[in-house]
Amino acid sequence: MSGSTDPDLDSRTAALARLLTVSPLDTDLYRGARQPGGRGRVFGGQVVAQGLMSAAETVDAARAPHALHACFLRGGDEDHPIDYRVERDFDGGSFSNRRVVAIQKDRPILTLSCSFHVHEDGLSHQDAMPDVPAPETLPSEAERIEALGDEVPELWRHFISTRPVDMRPVEAWTPVRPEPREPRRRIWFRLGAGLGDDPRLHRAALAYVSDMALLSTAIQPHGVSWLTRGFQSASLDHALWLHEDARMDDWLLYDTDSPWAGGARGFNRGRFFTREGKLVASTAQEGLIRLRD
Repeated sequence: MSGSTDPDLDSRTAALARLLTVSPLDTDLYRGARQPGGRGRVFGGQVVAQGLMSAAETVDAARAPHALHACFLRGGDEDHPIDYRVERDFDGGSFSNRRVVAIQKDRPILTLSCSFHVHEDGLSHQDAMPDVPAPETLPSEAERIEALGDEVPELWRHFISTRPVDMRPVEAWTPVRPEPREPRRRIWFRLGAGLGDDPRLHRAALAYVSDMALLSTAIQPHGVSWLTRGFQSASLDHALWLHEDARMDDWLLYDTDSPWAGGARGFNRGRFFTREGKLVASTAQEGLIRLRD
């Protein structure tokens, strides 16, 4: 394990651990906390991660999540907490399955299904990790955005500078003057040392991070960004496969690509590698990418 030496990052990571730790309200009913200082719409990765933590509360600790699929129904509101109702669909000899509905102001905002599996040995293979520069040689995304100054809205600068994730993009990219480019992104991610040792929190934190930088891959060939006038984006669904446990306070490479976009939607895929080259998770997501006149 290699923790952060940045006390601010460590404290923000500890705050993320508190955010992702759900509280029981009743049998199979949990409440997720609000993001302190959050503004506007709730980050989708937060709802997915809190939903996963809620499901995990109902499953034997020997069974780890290996797959989840979430559908975003409505945007969450940072001014209100979110409740999570869990349905225990199945408990077999090796697998357990749970369904979760995230509810805010008496309306569902997300549905999530997830499967848990006891550890087994078996046949194994994996893709090779891309050959990329080490994270220590790259500037952070926060540094890149800060260098743009007032060209980036204050709300976005605040979000990027205060989030609990150190992100190091391999390829330089600017939202201010985007140019058409290959639909692929490679970004190093790391949380601080404040996450602790609970593997459930590290899995939930990976689910949280997996919603970052994924949808934007689909817009890169079109020379637009979230600062482009008339551009609208939102995650529609999100799938995550957890192949092996990984610590989120050490570097992970997120390698994403987008093989298709059309009809105001973009499809994206991603892979998480440890810096030693182990493939620990995969993702897929379709999202709204609408450009209005």
